[in-house]
Amino acid sequence: MKIHKEGFFILGSSLLLIVVFVILLWMWLAGLGLILGLAITVPIYTFLLRFFRVPKRILSPNSNTIFSPADGKIVAIEEVDEPECLKTRCMQVSVFMSVWNVHVNWFPFSGKVAYYRYHPGKFLVAWHPKSSTENERTTVVIERNDGVKVLFRQIAGLVARRIICYAKEGESVSQFQEMGFIKFGSRVDLFLPLDAEIKVTLNQKVTGNITEIASVPSRE
Repeated sequence: MKIHKEGFFILGSSLLLIVVFVILLWMWLAGLGLILGLAITVPIYTFLLRFFRVPKRILSPNSNTIFSPADGKIVAIEEVDEPECLKTRCMQVSVFMSVWNVHVNWFPFSGKVAYYRYHPGKFLVAWHPKSSTENERTTVVIERNDGVKVLFRQIAGLVARRIICYAKEGESVSQFQEMGFIKFGSRVDLFLPLDAEIKVTLNQKVTGNITEIASVPSRE
């Protein structure tokens, strides 16, 4: 199992604490302490390993397809105004990631990073409607070669307290390239052109880089 680089420090420090904890229990309760310590710590460490896993997937690139940028469940599909950057009506599709999902985020299609901003904020539960505008978040806009723009927003949740984003304004990115990581529960919003053909339904489970969120035909 491949482990994401964002998990190296947490996994290393957690393992050290676990070893110290188990040794102390063993010194206090002998064999019973060893069994008790392992019973407590092994499930916790297994969860951490699972959380920071990086899945190996068979990818099928398509320049007209917007793939899911994350694993999770579709919690919103609606027409909204996007006032921060696009400043127009869009179709918003939101993916909620529980602590059990893979938390790597990927670029949903290829293009140039036309906009990037980090916004400090609150830590409302990620499925709350106001989390998209009030929570800690990053906003990234990718512009395709034909001028189509898609806004991608990472949003912290009640448990998530750190958003990692690798996007840099002006850089070219590729479909399926890692865009970032959100630690411990979160949400990702996509703001798509109104003429995008939405391929998902509310409450549908989606898989990053595999599930087609929408189709946006070439403008060329």
